[in-house]
Amino acid sequence: MEQLGWLIPVVIVVALILILLVWAWVTYNKLTKHNVRVDEAWSDITVQLKRRADLIPNIVETVRSYAKHESQVFEDVTQARSETLAADSPASASNAENHVQGALRSLFAVAEAYPQLQASSNFSQLQSDLVQTENKIQASRRYFNGSVRQLNTSVRSFPNNLLAGMMGFQEREFFEVADRAAISEPPRVQF
Repeated sequence: MEQLGWLIPVVIVVALILILLVWAWVTYNKLTKHNVRVDEAWSDITVQLKRRADLIPNIVETVRSYAKHESQVFEDVTQARSETLAADSPASASNAENHVQGALRSLFAVAEAYPQLQASSNFSQLQSDLVQTENKIQASRRYFNGSVRQLNTSVRSFPNNLLAGMMGFQEREFFEVADRAAISEPPRVQF
């Protein structure tokens, strides 16, 4: 029996090593799942921002045909659209979001002055599409921020934080817009 006395400490050490390896494996998979979810959510936002950016030229052309002398408004909308397409991070997207919201408000303010434009079925359909897209952007933004919250909580919480940095997982930034009032509602398109 004395000859097997060394076996108990070895079994305990091996069991502890196995427990640590299983914990590291589970933690890595959990963090990977959260990270992939954040990437997917960001992709959803970019798809909706692209969809809106694709609608904007149609709206601009429809309004331009009625309001040819409003060139500054059209330039502002075009610039804001370009910023949206160039956004590659939540910070740059939120900055572009502010500019798009302001430019669209200006564009629709111009459109209000033209009753024929307001009666156009093409313009009405574009307005409807824009409202739907704005709602999808808002939903995508909420999903993205929820996914970022889950990842950041996992990265920060103990004992995950002991491995997260070594495994290359970092906190991600939320999609926050500086001017919250500008995005609290989709642009008003009721005429």
